[in-house]
Amino acid sequence: MAAANGRSPKGPRCVALVGPYQSGKTTLLESILHRCGAIPRQGKLSDKNTIGDASSEARAHAMGTELNAATAQYMGESFTFLDCPGSIEFAQDARDALPGCDAAVVVCEADEKKAPALQLILKQLEELRLPHFIFINKVDKSNSRPHEALSWLQSASAIPLVMRELPIVKNGAVAGYVDLALERAFIYHEHAPAEAVDIPSDLGPQEKEAHFALLERLADHDDKMMEELLSDHEPTREHVMQDLARESADGLITPVFFGSAEHGNGIGRLLKALRHEVPGVEQTAARLGVTPGGATALVLKTAHSERGGKLSLTRVLAGEIADGAVVYGGGPEARVAGVFALLGQQQNKQAKAVAGDTVALGRLEGIATGETLSTAKGRTAQLTRPVRPAGVFGKAISVHDRKDEVKLTQGLAKLVEEDPSLRVDHSEATHELVLWGQGEIHLKVALERMKSKFGLEAATAPRKIAYKETIRRPMQIRGRHKKQSGGHGQYGDVIVEIKPLSRGEGFAFSDSVVGGTVPKQYIPAVEAGIVEWKARGPLGFEVVDFAVNLSDGSYHDVDSSEMAFKMAARLAMSEAMPQCQPLLLEPVAAVEIHAPSEHTARINQIVTGHRGQLLGFDGRDGWPGWDTVKAHMPEAEIASLIVELRSATSGVGTFTFAHDHMAELTGRAAEQVVAAAQQNGKG
Repeated sequence: MAAANGRSPKGPRCVALVGPYQSGKTTLLESILHRCGAIPRQGKLSDKNTIGDASSEARAHAMGTELNAATAQYMGESFTFLDCPGSIEFAQDARDALPGCDAAVVVCEADEKKAPALQLILKQLEELRLPHFIFINKVDKSNSRPHEALSWLQSASAIPLVMRELPIVKNGAVAGYVDLALERAFIYHEHAPAEAVDIPSDLGPQEKEAHFALLERLADHDDKMMEELLSDHEPTREHVMQDLARESADGLITPVFFGSAEHGNGIGRLLKALRHEVPGVEQTAARLGVTPGGATALVLKTAHSERGGKLSLTRVLAGEIADGAVVYGGGPEARVAGVFALLGQQQNKQAKAVAGDTVALGRLEGIATGETLSTAKGRTAQLTRPVRPAGVFGKAISVHDRKDEVKLTQGLAKLVEEDPSLRVDHSEATHELVLWGQGEIHLKVALERMKSKFGLEAATAPRKIAYKETIRRPMQIRGRHKKQSGGHGQYGDVIVEIKPLSRGEGFAFSDSVVGGTVPKQYIPAVEAGIVEWKARGPLGFEVVDFAVNLSDGSYHDVDSSEMAFKMAARLAMSEAMPQCQPLLLEPVAAVEIHAPSEHTARINQIVTGHRGQLLGFDGRDGWPGWDTVKAHMPEAEIASLIVELRSATSGVGTFTFAHDHMAELTGRAAEQVVAAAQQNGKG
């Protein structure tokens, strides 16, 4: 928060640039760095020469795919800017980094259609209690009305918005602004500081009204200012600026600015606001609950390179961390092998990092994203870590050459370490390695990154569904295994009773043998034979929800053995089960879909179009204007659900799912599943 004398807090600060996809965050970073003198000229995404989005994956897909950090000096103070991806599929980088930031700049457009995407971001900032500013970008477009956007912007924000500027419009385009706090007017110049001018006479009444509205909003949390306004006394500029700094830092208001990042317009006003109104690291540490004493840091992002090793982007919250220092997290200790200030992919080595610095620490093996570090010996108390979202899109993954399987496991582990919203599952039911992510592009980029960084190309395929089968009718049958091949033969003879069980009861084995017709030492072998056989029934899948009772049989004093009785049990099952009217079962999931209410009708159509059963919908708790749709859906239909859902909701819809029950699958759908299984050699 601003000091009592009105001066801005000193020390390095960290500011995240967040916003919906294609809102212009990377271009804003370029404009900021150019204005700070950190780069000689402003790069362009179209020229593929920007500091942010510099990875091969980001440039190939023309979108942010990972967080980028850049440190620059503005008016003698150090700022690290974190350019966060805008797509919901790559949102984990922002989730991990935002807690360690002092503030965020939310970059958006004066386009009401983007309100739901903006709400996702603002909701996250509000839950973190992170001070933030809104920067309405692209005001150079002829249809941009930044001041008129305040009403729909407010619908996306739970915190009152305060317009800090009034646009000056010439020839139908925004040519400058009036600073409503300072009551001074400025005209834009391309990639240069704005020029101070007199407030246009035609804006005089509008400016006075907007200035008073700003003061009224500030007075809601300042009794002294309220008294001054009621007495028709104009508060001093110093008083206004102090209130702006205090109330934005305390999360009581959200200031709104505008400009054009592409042309460098509005950048100076934004930077001055960040310099004067962004709280220092001490307040951030207090917000996070960091206890005083010793050096404390938070790992915001982990990155691997094929040659440079592991880098941990880290915010120092207290004390200092020097090159070579031993740090302690939630597990084993690690030694810092290099301290680097970042300018995108450029690394500038320095001797140490002090409180407020955001730096990359080299080779912190065993230290993960979200981990709290300290130089004090012993296990460090961990701050609350961001939630890791469940995967919504999965693919089976493999390598062509088996000798690369270890390399694949290592590569996937590094991918997950870089991006915790990825998950790798070893499916026992389908014997597949499944990579889960937040969408189709998310997985595609992850695999491209594994190839470019670790030189490993993996193949993907649709993941298999864990179908099972059961039976409709009971049966009694004899299974006899008899073989004579010189010396001791093989003899096992069983009579088993098979019957279906209720759905979800699994498998049960019992015996009612009397008179020792099957010796006790062979009964476990009978059960083992059945268990082995049921892994692949007549339809090609594991058999469930049935019971087998061993009722009778016979044995031979010399030729009987455990193996013989196991084979007899398998023979009995193989002959009986096709006659028990086998039935295919498919897994059904309980699904919760979250989307803006205006799309609920379309969501219902998508669910029913995927053989889903709607269970109802209600308003999403804590999310005005959003609904949660609940349904049961076959897991086979969930594979492409996220693709359709994002398409239907302008990229903001999402869902969670969990296995609920097994349900009968009949008709042509069942025939296709069984045919595919038999073609793949399962039947």
